[in-house]
Amino acid sequence: MKTEKIMKPKQLILSGNTIFVGDALMTLQRLPDNSVQCAVTSPPYWGLRDYDNPDQIGLEETLPQFINKLTTIFSELRRVLKDDGLFWLNLGDGYTSGNRRWRAPDRKNPARAMSVRPETPEGLKPKDLLGIPWRVAFALQDDGWFLRSDIVWHKPNCMPESVKDRPTRSHEYLFMFSKSPKYSYQRERILEENGRNCRSVWNVNTQGFSGAHFATFPSKLIEPCILSSSEPGDFILDPFFGSGTVGLVASDNDRKFVGVELNPDYVQIAFDRLSDANSTVSKVAA
Repeated sequence: MKTEKIMKPKQLILSGNTIFVGDALMTLQRLPDNSVQCAVTSPPYWGLRDYDNPDQIGLEETLPQFINKLTTIFSELRRVLKDDGLFWLNLGDGYTSGNRRWRAPDRKNPARAMSVRPETPEGLKPKDLLGIPWRVAFALQDDGWFLRSDIVWHKPNCMPESVKDRPTRSHEYLFMFSKSPKYSYQRERILEENGRNCRSVWNVNTQGFSGAHFATFPSKLIEPCILSSSEPGDFILDPFFGSGTVGLVASDNDRKFVGVELNPDYVQIAFDRLSDANSTVSKVAA
């Protein structure tokens, strides 16, 4: 009988602005406990894009598989987050496919076409709204997170749709989670212009980027999250780094960032973008 000792992966060290090239879960498992003050992220949405990577998230066969995968990743994120830290999660929604395994281009949005698409989830009907943001939020709540706020991200310049049997969608959700009842939140830093406490509807235009990434996370959506829940010098984590906007906003506000990105092409886009903005950043294979 042959035996082999399985070695525990070496822990990753956080020392400065870093982009880890690798899988979100496997990388988070190697980050130190209680090492980041704030996490801000927008993971791939279910059934929206094919990023042409066998380990990608978003094209699971079933919706529960997608939710379970995110719950597992964010459970590991909770371990990495400091006890008084906050986690901000942006998620959009979608509609059932009617069991079509493809999606035609919209006349007003040709980029929405897909050659692969998950089946209609069990219990839902063709044309049903999936309700993914709240399904994920409740799953994280059940897993131990404190769900502290649901913020409606209103997009004044939302993507047009050709649909004529429902209103055009012009919002997404941004959820605020904590890992304990008490946490660091500096509300005075994000007061409205009239001095009122920040409201739960944020009007933020979508933000284009000339790089190859399909979706860009607007800086003005990220900045209040970082300013209200971290201090200069703190680490800000984004486990789905994409084109690196969270890192850019963190760096602009004297915070350090930790990004995790599976796709090497997007890593290079983020690295170039941050380097062009005079951020000192390292790329590390996780």
